[in-house]
Amino acid sequence: MFTMPVYHAPDFTQKPFVEAPDATLVPVEQDGVAPEGFHSTSMYPEYVKVEGRWLLARHSRMDSSMVVERDESGTPYLRVVENRNLRVGDRVVLGRTEDAEEGIYVHPDGFEQRAGEDAEDDKFAFRQGRSRETSFARDYDRLYELLRHERDHGKIVWVMGPAFAFDADARHAMRLMVENGYVDGIMAGNALATHDLEAATLHTALGQDIYTQRSQKNGHYNHLDVINRVRRAGSIEAFVRENNLADGIVASCVRAGVPLVLAGSIRDDGPLPSVIGNVYDAQGAMREMITGATTMICLATMLHTIAAGNMTPSYTVEDDGTVRPVFFYTVDISEFATNKLRDRGSLSATPIIANVQDFITIVAKGLGLM
Repeated sequence: MFTMPVYHAPDFTQKPFVEAPDATLVPVEQDGVAPEGFHSTSMYPEYVKVEGRWLLARHSRMDSSMVVERDESGTPYLRVVENRNLRVGDRVVLGRTEDAEEGIYVHPDGFEQRAGEDAEDDKFAFRQGRSRETSFARDYDRLYELLRHERDHGKIVWVMGPAFAFDADARHAMRLMVENGYVDGIMAGNALATHDLEAATLHTALGQDIYTQRSQKNGHYNHLDVINRVRRAGSIEAFVRENNLADGIVASCVRAGVPLVLAGSIRDDGPLPSVIGNVYDAQGAMREMITGATTMICLATMLHTIAAGNMTPSYTVEDDGTVRPVFFYTVDISEFATNKLRDRGSLSATPIIANVQDFITIVAKGLGLM
């Protein structure tokens, strides 16, 4: 059975924490420009000493500044802000050390096993080497347990490349995942949505039959025709309803009320009306969806995976104050793609080397959906 890893907070009664000064705070003087010497966040829990108290941001992300604000009662709290979103007057934490000497403490091992704890119950681990020769059987079993838990107690966000849309079984498996509550949000690009809607209406993706992979006559028009028809309908939701679509990923999300964030690319055809063309608006929408996520599963899209990984901390703080891990999976047929994310600093990601079309059908079957 799934067991949530226990978080071990630092012992703030120890001398280095007691004697540490309050962190230095400097106000922003120009919108979008951090003060010199700003502290940049990592993926780990980071504590800042403010007015004698060690504070932890509820939601964090890498490569951002920490701003100290006050709630309605006047109590200080931390907000993690991308530098481009800083505004004049924001009080930014300064300091480049992480051992409490400047009132900043980075805590990378909060979820690591302690003496006396059962290693078999520790489902969250850092720095696990993986390759195409690794056995992932146990990873799948753990993922089934995790997804069953998260369906009722967490927020599961999927980051998806267009490879799903090219296979009939993969589309069906993902539809079942949506319909059975294992998807709380999907982040993708124009291609995933376009080819999934092409498959739902014409049974092709990029002009090839999604089951036989046979190219259809004039099939290279199919995705362009679908984009045009969706644009005529005014929105993806309107197109799905006008055509009474129930097949595939996008239609199941529309029917189940699962939000989609579609980030645009300079390569896009069309694009579909819901695609966010401004890269920073798209980044903001992704960050909003990731906020509060407890499990992230990234599949066959290296750039979107790295983007999501850089926005996803290793922890989140629940409403009752409990600090819990954010589980992060990256699945790709290429070891380079999964290793690239870890090279970019997302050290808590669990990589699985697999064809994502096979991966999702295995997961759906393991959950008893197929």
